[in-house]
Order: sequence, then C-alpha cells, then structure tokens
Amino acid sequence: MRMGVANGVKRFWIGENGLLSTPAVSSIIRERGPVWQKAYGAFILTASHNPGGPEEDFGIKYNCENGGPATDATTNQMYANTTTIKKYKICKDFPEIDINKLGSTTVKAADGSDEITVEVISSTETQLDLLKTAFDFPAIKALLDRPDFSMIYDCMHGVNGPYAKKCFVDILGQPESVCLNATPKDDFNGGHADPNLTYAKELVEIMGLDRKGMSIDTGDKAVPAFGAAADGDGDRNMILGSKFFVSPSDSLAVIAAYSNAIPFFRSQGGLKGVARSMPTSGAVDLVAKDMNFALFETPTGWKYFGNLMDSKALYGDTDYTPFICGEESFGTGSDHIREKDGLWAVLAWLSILASVNTDPSAPLVTVEDVVTKHWKKYGRNYYCRWDFEGVSKEGANKMMDKMRGDIPANTGKTVGKYTISKSDDFTYVDPVDGSIAKNKGIRFLMEDGSRIIFRLSGTAGSGATVRMYIEQYEAEKIDAVASEALSELCRVALDLSGMKEFIGTEEPTVIT
Repeated sequence: MRMGVANGVKRFWIGENGLLSTPAVSSIIRERGPVWQKAYGAFILTASHNPGGPEEDFGIKYNCENGGPATDATTNQMYANTTTIKKYKICKDFPEIDINKLGSTTVKAADGSDEITVEVISSTETQLDLLKTAFDFPAIKALLDRPDFSMIYDCMHGVNGPYAKKCFVDILGQPESVCLNATPKDDFNGGHADPNLTYAKELVEIMGLDRKGMSIDTGDKAVPAFGAAADGDGDRNMILGSKFFVSPSDSLAVIAAYSNAIPFFRSQGGLKGVARSMPTSGAVDLVAKDMNFALFETPTGWKYFGNLMDSKALYGDTDYTPFICGEESFGTGSDHIREKDGLWAVLAWLSILASVNTDPSAPLVTVEDVVTKHWKKYGRNYYCRWDFEGVSKEGANKMMDKMRGDIPANTGKTVGKYTISKSDDFTYVDPVDGSIAKNKGIRFLMEDGSRIIFRLSGTAGSGATVRMYIEQYEAEKIDAVASEALSELCRVALDLSGMKEFIGTEEPTVIT
C-alpha cells in the first residue's frame, strides 16, 4: 500500500485478514463496484501450490483489469523495467491499517491536498455470490443431504478454508467436518499445498487410495462418496470418488460432456468452446468433436485461455463463450472469471452428480460410475505426469537443448513398438490476436496417437522441475492400470530424453 500511495494510487481493496484466493481476486476485479469504481488490477502475494513460509516460496502475481493473469506483453515490460530501475518510491509515513477489521479508512495528507481510501472487504462474499448464479445450489444441497452421500474437502491449510466453510457449511448446511485442514496457515502447516496424490496424502488415505491412485484396504472405515482438495491459493482442484481417482484431464472432459447440468452454460444456450493446455490429454478433444464445440490447444498458462474468452469483447472476433478450459496440473475453470477456480470445479462435479441422482430412492450413481460410462462412450486416454523436482537447472536446460537438437533426427524414428510421426518444440499462434509463443514444450507425437512431452515448470521453487507427460489412447481397453498401460512408453520417453545422463536420476519425485 505504501508503494502504491507513493505512485498515485487513491483506492485500495484488501481482503479481510489479508486473505483472498486467486479466483476470488479475479471475481472482485470483474464484479465488485459500479463501472466507474472497478479495480484496475490486483497484486496477489502467494506461494501458489508450492511450499510456503519464510524459508520457502513467495511470489508476487499481477492480475489485469479483465481479472486474468498479466499477459506476456505486460510481464515483458515489467522485466524490461527491472533491468534499468535505479530507485523505487514508497510513502513511509502512511499509517498502519487494521486489515483484520471490515470497513473503510480514509487517510488525508497533512496539508489536506490529497486523500487515500483503504477498504477492507469480505474475502468470500463476491466469489460466493457469483458462484450462486452459476450453479443450482438447491440441487447440490439435495445431493449432499442424501443419507448415502458424504463428502470431504481438503483445503490443505491454504487460503480456501474460509471459502469452503462459507459454501458448504453456511450456505449448503453441511457439518463443519466436511472441511478438512480448513484453517489457513502461512506455511500451510508445514505441508505442501499441491492437490495431488502425493501431497494431499491425508485426503487420499481417507478416500481409500495410495499415492499411485490404487485402492487400499480400509477395513471397516466408511469411505466418503466424494472427495476434493485445493491448493495454497485456491485455484487448483483434485477430484476423487470412493477409492477412485479422477485425473485432471478426464475431469475436464467429463465436465464438458455434462456441461448442460450446470445452469451457467444451460442458460446461455449451451457450451460453445473448450480449451486445454498442450500437455493435457486429448480426452476433451473427443468430447468437443462429438458435441461440436470449438477446440483450442494452448501453451501452459491461464492467460492464453483468457484471450480466447475475451475474443469478442476485446477484438470484435468470434465469441467462443460460454467456455470451459483446463490444465493437467489440476486447474479447471470457465469464463465466469479469468482464472482457474478450484471451488468452481468442485461445484461442477457436485452438479454432475446431482443431475444423475435425481431419484433419492434409487442407488447412488457414483463418481466412478460417471467416469466409467464416459470411457465406454469415448474411450480412455491413459495418462500420467512424472515430476522431477529440485534438479539441476543446468542439467535440465542441457537435456531440453539436446532434445531440441535431435528434433530432425527423431522425426520418423522407430523406438520399440512406436514410430515418431513428428517431433517439435511447441509453438502457439494465438487465433485471436496473432501473437506467437515459442519453445513451450518438446513433443514426440507417435503414429498411433500416443504422445510424449517434456517441459520445464514455470512455477517451480528452488532448482528446476522437469515435467514428463505420457499419453496413450485406447478405444476399448478401458479397465487397465494406467501405470501398466504406460510402462513401455515411459521407458521410451526416458531413453529419448537422456534423463539419467543430464539430471542424474530416472526416479520422479511425484507421479500423477
């Protein structure tokens, strides 16, 4: 605030207790206040899905006036400024503001020439009001109130606790026990608030699974019908059924297929467009083709989806909304805001389950039932991501450079039972504004439709994180164990990359 005041900012909105989830920030920018008092943008101070605390990750993220992440053009300008900046402005005399108390404070300059307004606002109100317009809350409540349905939502001591309590306890009337680890901690209580099978281990065990997504013996313990997890800043999600893991790629595809179960889409004449990040599996592509949705494959990063959502408003181009998009990194959302939204994804799945469980006297149709029915119709995209965290940046970069250099030789090459029809470094030409994004991931596209992809994470903490993505489509063989179905392709991927040589290991830190 003191730096903002020194640079001429007159009004500030601060979340109560200093807390706002990333999707809440986007909704506040877009929804709060009359047109002449909209927020110009927002700073989010966050560790995102990485370990947090004084000795861990801490990032500064800027969201623009559309509520979405800063564009490449904006961040490039910021970076250029960092190479020339010699000083910064700060108003050291600006008084301390109590951010734990709702209300507005006006601070006047000593000479009366200027005044600054700081308003501490509800962290949850704007986002929950928006979500209530997007979903049928009475239908969701009817599902939650069924005696054969139970759920648990693990907030992982991130920012999403207050939102989960407001939604499920205050609005939907459920017991507080549905919210697990719902007290925000500045170090995520010593945990790693990334909603996956490795780090959400408490929830995963409650749902009867191991870190590979395989069923475990739970004895006489009752397993909830539905489970979900959120990350540190509340924009990511993991969806689980009773002893059943839903991959993020399958989750995106199922939500798209059942989009008419969600009033936000149904009231606008149905879903028009879907998008996925390039490393995300092609499961949603099959739904888009079947249901005649516009389909886009973008680099990883929510800002690329935002441009597609705003195509008509900003450029007078084709209107692709209403719109659903998702990333394999447990991010899902729609055009209700310009960020991924973990709570939105949870409510979307509960809406789907409510739509297939309208008869309270009939047996419960489960998460596994919904996904299995989807696979029987569309086939199954077997998929996994291996993360190699905290590895040498130098070694990781050399490995990527080696694969880039091998692109001409690898195209057309046969490795094991696979033939590489195309190898490249993914380039994206934005269909809306024509901007070009290069070097977004090394791809090996096989003749049978299988894919191997390598990229370096843009949100890693210390060291480098190499992500390896493996995908193989099966039209009829839908009941295999994913790790077994993909084992040969994983071996091919490790050999093509030279992983052992460059980073010293072939053992991933995390498998999802």
